Amino acid sequence: MKVLQLIDSLETGGAERVAVNIANALATKIEGSYLCTTRVEGLLKDSIDGKVHFLFLNKQSTWHLKSILKFNAYVKKEEIQIIHAHASSFFLASIIRVFNKRVKIVWHDHYGNSMFLQNRKFKVLRLFSVYFNHIFSVNKQLEQWAKVNLKAKSVCFLPNFAVINNEPSKTNLFGEAGKRIICLANLREQKDHHNLLNAFKTVVENHGDWSLHLVGKDFNDPYSESIKSFIINNKLEKHVFIYGSQPDTFHILSQCNLAILSSKSEGLPLALLEYGLAKLPVIATQVGECTEVIDNYGLLVPPENSKELSKAIIQCVEDEELRNVNAMSYHAHIQNTYSETAQVKTILKVYNTICN
Repeated sequence: MKVLQLIDSLETGGAERVAVNIANALATKIEGSYLCTTRVEGLLKDSIDGKVHFLFLNKQSTWHLKSILKFNAYVKKEEIQIIHAHASSFFLASIIRVFNKRVKIVWHDHYGNSMFLQNRKFKVLRLFSVYFNHIFSVNKQLEQWAKVNLKAKSVCFLPNFAVINNEPSKTNLFGEAGKRIICLANLREQKDHHNLLNAFKTVVENHGDWSLHLVGKDFNDPYSESIKSFIINNKLEKHVFIYGSQPDTFHILSQCNLAILSSKSEGLPLALLEYGLAKLPVIATQVGECTEVIDNYGLLVPPENSKELSKAIIQCVEDEELRNVNAMSYHAHIQNTYSETAQVKTILKVYNTICN
């Protein structure tokens, strides 16, 4: 079996990490594991296993003919049987399916705004979904949505899984050791950093020796600027630090003592799984699969409620024993429930079914 993971970039986002993780996990389990990024390379390129065949298309636009022809020739030459397309890359996969009737398409839906599915624009997606042999949805809401709105032959919920990759240890965090809070999330509105900053502002009033560290892609857009303005306007420059995208996720997490996601909407955030692998106590909002992932092993608060979020943070800051107990139980929970072994077994079962 030869399977190619297709993704638009290798920036440090959740969908991108999942694509790399699956390609790496399959490298020793099938005849050929491939990964193609269409538009942009990125920091995750260094995480690709040496056994994975890698292709970069440098696609300049949706209908960039040179890239389409190059990819089509590559799929034929390598005799790719399955294109596992992630997020918006379904478009290119569907075009290749038109030229190669024998190629099967698996689409992986990572849609993060699953709390607001009524606003999702999906006319093009629905049109091309007739070519999908299977859909993996990262939460149960997306699974049900796909069954109702799309035309794929089959759909199932597939939890994300995280792995500890060998990464260079280069990012050293500011702030006092033993009193660092991490938020691993790209600077996007759905991640609701303002909710977190408002909550942390309250925390600092009584625990000024604690610091907050924001790690994730900075798009340098109005949302990003509003975050930076909030930090300056509230005199938090010595307490809140922004690092942008960084390749050494687990080295960063190893320097922290409490992990948070304050999103207003989520699918199944990979960051929550990485927090667990790093043995960190966790606080998250009750959105997407966050409630299912954390279960009783961390603290959950309503979304867009900085008052409740600040209470949860203060509770953890003031109770080291609570942090330690939650961290170890959550770590065991993630290893047992969201392991690479279990999810890869499901993936291979689907691959074999659609090929046969």
